[in-house]
Amino acid sequence: MDFNIFFPISVEQKMSGLPTGIAFLGIIPALIVIYISLKGYEEYFEERKIFVMFMVGIIAGFIAAIIETLTLGIGILFVILFPVLEQLLKTMILNLRRFYMKPDTIIYGLCLGLGFGSIFTAFSIIYQQFIRADNVTTGIDLYSISLVLIGSFGIILLHGATGMLIGYGISKGNLLRCFSYTIILQIPFTGLDVVTNYLNAEYLQVLTVGYGVVIYWLAIKRILPKVLPQNQRRKRTKKTAKEKT
Repeated sequence: MDFNIFFPISVEQKMSGLPTGIAFLGIIPALIVIYISLKGYEEYFEERKIFVMFMVGIIAGFIAAIIETLTLGIGILFVILFPVLEQLLKTMILNLRRFYMKPDTIIYGLCLGLGFGSIFTAFSIIYQQFIRADNVTTGIDLYSISLVLIGSFGIILLHGATGMLIGYGISKGNLLRCFSYTIILQIPFTGLDVVTNYLNAEYLQVLTVGYGVVIYWLAIKRILPKVLPQNQRRKRTKKTAKEKT
């Protein structure tokens, strides 16, 4: 496909100053989040599946990001359509017989979601720095990139949380309800993204991080422990309470 029909300046010209390791700006934080989040759950997942689901998430996120980049002109419809698209892609991957009614599906949904969200860091920087620059390449704007990196971390956390929620729905045979919740949770996020772009106010990226952190924290506290047997959940709760005191 010739991307020049969408962007007057060639992709090669616009990306000439782009760091070669840009993809890792999202992948590395996502891997760190996985390591921290799954501490204490080592007995309840297979490492091979963790890796596979993370890589599949990256591929699915790449596909979603390409579709979104090529349909930027849909305006306000972005707020609803892309939450549906993104959550549907994750659901299609997780909704397999091997994951049905299994508690560890929550963990694999988490890794799928974090992989999915990690690729958006690179695409956000490309869009902000090269596509949105009024067809003029002026070099790397470190301030804008820093703000995008901050906002992208919120995207990573949001997709990790919604991946957990979809995994929980599949593990309990209640997918439709949880799928609906993931869309509802993402709509404020995409709405804020539209406002940020419309007002050209990159500093609002800080709000996306706050929203992502809150949603992810709630998912970690309320959904992830459901991987454990009931007696183990009680022990973990007591241990956490003792650590706080």
